[in-house]
Amino acid sequence: MPTKIPPSKHQFAEVIHRLEAGSSMLPDTPENLMQIIGIYKAYAIPMDFYWRDLLYIAEKVFLNPFPFFKYFISQEYLDLPNHYAGKDADLPVWRGTAKAHPELLEFMKQGKTGKMPRLLHHLNHDRINMEFAEACMRAMFWHQDINPKFNAYLESEEYKANADKAIKAYFKYNPVMLGMYLLFPEMFLEQVRQLSYYANLGEFWEVMCPVFLEMSDLYDEGKLTTVKEAMEFLINGIFAVAGRPIYHHVYIRGKCYEVIPKSKGFMWLYEAALPYVEAVFYRTSPFRGTKSYNAQAQQVPDNQKDFHYGILYADVYPVGTAGIPPTLLMDDMWHFLPDYLQEYYQKHCRGEDDILVQLGITFQRSMYNVTSAVIQALRQALLYPIDDPNPEHLKANREFFEQQMDRFKRPEARLSDIQTSAYR
Repeated sequence: MPTKIPPSKHQFAEVIHRLEAGSSMLPDTPENLMQIIGIYKAYAIPMDFYWRDLLYIAEKVFLNPFPFFKYFISQEYLDLPNHYAGKDADLPVWRGTAKAHPELLEFMKQGKTGKMPRLLHHLNHDRINMEFAEACMRAMFWHQDINPKFNAYLESEEYKANADKAIKAYFKYNPVMLGMYLLFPEMFLEQVRQLSYYANLGEFWEVMCPVFLEMSDLYDEGKLTTVKEAMEFLINGIFAVAGRPIYHHVYIRGKCYEVIPKSKGFMWLYEAALPYVEAVFYRTSPFRGTKSYNAQAQQVPDNQKDFHYGILYADVYPVGTAGIPPTLLMDDMWHFLPDYLQEYYQKHCRGEDDILVQLGITFQRSMYNVTSAVIQALRQALLYPIDDPNPEHLKANREFFEQQMDRFKRPEARLSDIQTSAYR
């Protein structure tokens, strides 16, 4: 197809031209499609636990000083209807159940070791790893510059007043903790701010869970046949739920305390989705215990905005270690792999010990596709159509895409790796 502007001279010109054609950073091959859809399915089921437990912690566990059972989600939250699943959904995205996914419930009963009390499963670490979800939440909470409007509200007098009411209600019959609050009010307020991020991330993942499950069903039905179609489904989902409210309610003895009311107008796209992508896909932080970083040699950037430790940069091999957040996620997804992805790994893995690494690489590919959807959605929202007849508009799109690809010039970035199936 002839172009109205000269070819890009960027290091990733081939990828940029693909984006300009409306496609993904990930090459459009049947193998890539199979991998990313399979991993979306495997991700969505533990995500169904993540979002429910994040809300349970933000809304019910709240400031429990000894939250030993915060991962022991209540039946109320397992039955909590997803607003985007089922026939009665606010916006039906997935045609399945609005309650917790059946495969999740079965795993919670059986685990890898058979049916036993939940506490024994927990102590045996035979469970969903909520530590991964909390690591994502902390990344969003720590990189505060990515969410200026939301974070400004967390520092406002209105927010402090709302939090104060909830804190005093929660410790109404606990004079010791009330006294601690009087002595150290900022310590308690900071904990509530973090809990607001629990709610923020829970409300973000409540959307993504049914999106990924529906993509899996469409693929199984032969209705999702290319990587581009998968990316476009994500883009449509982003715009469909962009205005979903982000809020934080706390329920204490049957009464709701609106720490962040829905009326504040915080939205899913701007206060949850985009900050999540920036914090988790790009930035996060160095994984402790895997490598020594010399700050004086500038191995750790001076500015948080220059951090580059997210999944788009991850070296899956050394971080594939017990206790490292991405590995915890890989372990969770392992339990829910569709048959076709299990067969693929049996063919390409170096035995079962290698499967978490392969899962990590597949997940990395899939998140490059999600990032492509975000980039294309931003281009649609801020710039011009890909078939715009005006060359100046196409140049503006080109500049935007090149700026996005500049972030992958770092040697740690895996953009070059995912261009070939040999990256395993």
